[in-house]
Amino acid sequence: MSGCRILCLRRVSAALVPRLQCSGQSVEMPSPRVTRAANPNSSNPSGRLEFMSLMTNRTGVSEPTSTRLRTSDSPVHRKDSNCSTSSQQQLPEEDCMKLNPSFLGIALRSLLAIDLWLSKKMGVCARNGSSWGSARPMMKLVEISGHGIPWIFGTLYCLYKSDSSAGREVVLNLLLALLLDIILVGIVKGIVKRRRPTQNRMDMFATFSVDKYSFPSGHATRAAMVSRFMLNHLVLAVPVRILVMLWAVVVSLSRVMLGRHNVTDVLFGFFMGHMQYSLVEYLWLSPTTLPALFNM
Repeated sequence: MSGCRILCLRRVSAALVPRLQCSGQSVEMPSPRVTRAANPNSSNPSGRLEFMSLMTNRTGVSEPTSTRLRTSDSPVHRKDSNCSTSSQQQLPEEDCMKLNPSFLGIALRSLLAIDLWLSKKMGVCARNGSSWGSARPMMKLVEISGHGIPWIFGTLYCLYKSDSSAGREVVLNLLLALLLDIILVGIVKGIVKRRRPTQNRMDMFATFSVDKYSFPSGHATRAAMVSRFMLNHLVLAVPVRILVMLWAVVVSLSRVMLGRHNVTDVLFGFFMGHMQYSLVEYLWLSPTTLPALFNM
């Protein structure tokens, strides 16, 4: 029975195909794309075949690539790429300089860090609330004893009261040393322009414009120079000589304890004071060099 059905279907199809071919109509097989296009939920409601959609998508995808290729071929892009390439070539050198600094730079930065840390630790009298805040008034008296204004006025008074030629010579050269100290310290402070420590309080006695800078310590230079001057040109007993040296050390140390200066400011100032005394010895004023000044 089933075999008869199959035979009948074959005869019907064989009869239909020649009839369609004779009528001149072309037979089109249904396409899944047409079926999807005929769907009202589809994005293409026209229902036409979209055999070029793949080519269109390929063209759309390749468009940015070609655009990028055309942009890379432009002179502006080449110029930018050359600039970026040159900057990338310069960066390694700068990075090497930062990552591999010189031994001298590492040593200086390490010394600076140690200097700041030690100065902060030694600033025990910097404020009233510090560990040695009760000793701050006494340290301020020591500070005034090393100030330049009391020394200059005291030297002028001694020069006025002096009645001997030898005494006048010593006092006049001491006055020259004090004035030279103020000038040289002011010049160095103006050149270096190192700020005072953060723990410092600007309540100093008789300050000037350059006193906002800390390098070097003017008290330390003055204490070192005056102590060396007195030890070499005044006849003093041994206890007094010890007191003079102790005074110079305490004045220099008080600068760090009060928070006025860093440790390196005081050390350099002490060394500078010794060198200033050597300069005063070289420029020594005597009755033979300036007789008119001493006759006055």
